[in-house]
Amino acid sequence: MLTKNFFFEDFKKRRKKKKIQSYFKELIVSDNEVIKSLTHNYKYSYKKKLIKKFSKFKFIRIFGMGGSSLGSHAIYDFLRYKIKKNFFFVSNLNNTKNFPKKKFLNLVISKSGNTLETIVNSNVYIKRSDKNIFITDNKKSILKKIGLDLKNDIIDHNNYIGGRFSVLSEVGMLPAELMGLNPNKFKQFNNLIKNKYLLNSIVSNVANILELIRVKKFNSVILNYDETSDNFLKWYQQLVAESLGKKGNGVLPIISTMPKDNHSLMQLYLDGQKKNFYTFFCSNEKFSKKIDSRRLPDDMKFMKKKNLGNILSSQILATKKVFKKKNVPFRSFTIRNRSEETLGELFSFFIIETILIAKALKINPYDQPAVELVKKETKKILVNS
Repeated sequence: MLTKNFFFEDFKKRRKKKKIQSYFKELIVSDNEVIKSLTHNYKYSYKKKLIKKFSKFKFIRIFGMGGSSLGSHAIYDFLRYKIKKNFFFVSNLNNTKNFPKKKFLNLVISKSGNTLETIVNSNVYIKRSDKNIFITDNKKSILKKIGLDLKNDIIDHNNYIGGRFSVLSEVGMLPAELMGLNPNKFKQFNNLIKNKYLLNSIVSNVANILELIRVKKFNSVILNYDETSDNFLKWYQQLVAESLGKKGNGVLPIISTMPKDNHSLMQLYLDGQKKNFYTFFCSNEKFSKKIDSRRLPDDMKFMKKKNLGNILSSQILATKKVFKKKNVPFRSFTIRNRSEETLGELFSFFIIETILIAKALKINPYDQPAVELVKKETKKILVNS
């Protein structure tokens, strides 16, 4: 499957997909806020004057856990070449975090408004003199109270969109606008559903993944050959793990850094237990750094006039050939154009894929009940310690 933005190669085997086609038709006509956020019809809870108000800030920090920051971090890294501002992401508890001595705008994001790590980090790093924007849903939450106390701007987080699905809502698009990007360019859902060949590929892909799950291949290993997509794949990792990991079901998404992991994990991938299926994630961007032919020994003269891109693409092709010989199931994504439109298509593709898989497995993709257990136990320990 080819769009102007990425090339998708599906698993080789084709599975029955009538049920998946039916689920997809139901999804696109449903009154689903997640799907609506992928389109131009979605209404943001912030106004353009807010962007103008803070447009002069060159240093911006985003405080948030999971889906509250992974989407905007993915956007920043993927499109870094065209972003002139400096963004910092505070998405874990880190005692050694250092920031330049600059005037910061802070975005504090939590759907519940009670996320412990976000509250703690904002408490440690934000000064009363800082300018802040809070994005939260819960009107009685701790972050809401903090925002009101500081007399900051408070933006409503859509109550019907969970963090991991929120990248194309205000949670991801407000930061994108502050990066100087156009949020409308990310909205590619309508273009996707107009492309019959693409739709068929999505449905076929979901049917293949369901069959792999049925034969007990529960590990989804993403072979990442594109460094700038690392945080995009971390976003995808949360999307899959948290949406499908319920009632004894689920897929474990594992991000493998390539070609580095050829020298640590490839032996296991090719010759270990057969519980994995794979996704190649690549880019066709050209590498400028060339091999210095004058310094090559005679037995490596075949490297003459080669560059890093030639070597990487050869490794990708070689790995695919070996996978085919060993009947290792894989699919492949190749980025052709690094743009808002490309990311918009990829966000939409994986959100649709995940929802359809959940529907087929009779799982609610939008909740995460087990995570709440850990949060409650943590609070008990802190209260009683």
